[in-house]
Amino acid sequence: MEQIETFISQLQNTFYNSTDFVAREIDWPSEPFAVICYYSSLVNKKDVQEQLDVVKFQAVQKGVKWPDSISSSQEEFNLKDAIKYVCAGETLIILLNKNQVVRLNLPDIAHRTPDEPVNELIIRGSHEGLVENFDTNMALIRKRLHIPELVVRQKTIGKNTNTKLHYLYIANKVKKETILEMERRINAIDAEEVYSAGLVGDYLEDSIYSPFPQLLNTERPDRVVANLVEGKVVVLTDISPTAFIAPVTFFSFYQSPDDYNSRVLVGSFYRIVRLLSFFTAIFLPAIYIAVISFHFEVLPLELSQRVKMDVSQIPYRPIIEALILEIIIELIREASIRLPQSLVQTIGIVGGLVVGDVIVSAGLVSNMMVIVVALTAISSFVVPSNELSTSVRILRFPFMFISALFGFFGILIGILTLFIHLLNLKSINQPYFSPVVPFEPSEFKKIFFRVPYYKANVQVTSFQPKGHEEKK
Repeated sequence: MEQIETFISQLQNTFYNSTDFVAREIDWPSEPFAVICYYSSLVNKKDVQEQLDVVKFQAVQKGVKWPDSISSSQEEFNLKDAIKYVCAGETLIILLNKNQVVRLNLPDIAHRTPDEPVNELIIRGSHEGLVENFDTNMALIRKRLHIPELVVRQKTIGKNTNTKLHYLYIANKVKKETILEMERRINAIDAEEVYSAGLVGDYLEDSIYSPFPQLLNTERPDRVVANLVEGKVVVLTDISPTAFIAPVTFFSFYQSPDDYNSRVLVGSFYRIVRLLSFFTAIFLPAIYIAVISFHFEVLPLELSQRVKMDVSQIPYRPIIEALILEIIIELIREASIRLPQSLVQTIGIVGGLVVGDVIVSAGLVSNMMVIVVALTAISSFVVPSNELSTSVRILRFPFMFISALFGFFGILIGILTLFIHLLNLKSINQPYFSPVVPFEPSEFKKIFFRVPYYKANVQVTSFQPKGHEEKK
């Protein structure tokens, strides 16, 4: 008895006497000393008891492989491994005399139901979303892909957190160099703690300081499947519902599941509208500032007279007007995210009244600037990807400053710099601005138009999967 009490005390000390750690002696067939240990917060006691009864019955029968089942196994006892198993939600039965441990792999870790992601709402199509549980996510994906070629690989990252990372691909679609590069980057993750999906994204991106995201983030299983069949790689973690998809192009961020759930003309029209919104969201405030500051002659005579009268009553330059409105809109947006859902509508109404009426009446900004900034804000929210939407909102500020200094010439220099950056950007060593550069006529039309499904041997894709060259 003293031996087993000492061992239990050592286990308790190993787990720092946590209140949810359980270690106690149990009766075991033909074994004088047996200890069960687990975290009560990570297991379902009813399931553990049922499996424990099954394993005990098999031990009484004295079969050769009595501990082995779908959820149980036996191996040599090692304290370091035992700590890892218990922290992962397993229940251990330690047989001291034999120096063996029976593992009951029955974790019961809390997670959400697969409800539709609130930041990726669609009109038609699936309304399921990924959750913070890998088995649930894989069930949602395999429900849509009934093929053995869907490969899943696992990697444990974070020395102190032991976070499980999984990457998925379809073996006969993905290019070999793509999967090798992805594996190299995953193996290069050398962090003490991994408690955020954003940390994983930093390791996987080609250019961290670029304003443009090189990984497509999604919480939709249908979007994951659509990209898998295009020959892309999907990375999932057990700490976040976010799936990282790579390699992607700039135009991948402007595609929505609604495009393919709508009719061809409707889907194509709204895709074109989204692409045009990119230019409006970035360049419209800069163009207005340049016109007011340097190039009044480009406006029609009647409009220029009205704008001059409006602007003459504002005590400072247009760039200050734009900054005031842009900052107010960003504050309203940030407040609507942080506040309880019941107050979001109130904040929107109050913010709209302040920006639309009071601030104009106070003479801080002109009516025309309110219209320009409002159109810009609406255009930036059209993007289906929140990451690119944020990047677009950030990019408009340097364009506003350069237009205030140099007018249209400054905007032109900014556009050249922006597109040179896009042309040099890569996603997992694949060209980010494909199929524009390198130019591929057969793929170029898919940027703007949703291809009908009925066409034989046509893959709706923004990326060339394995075997695509042979089909051509």
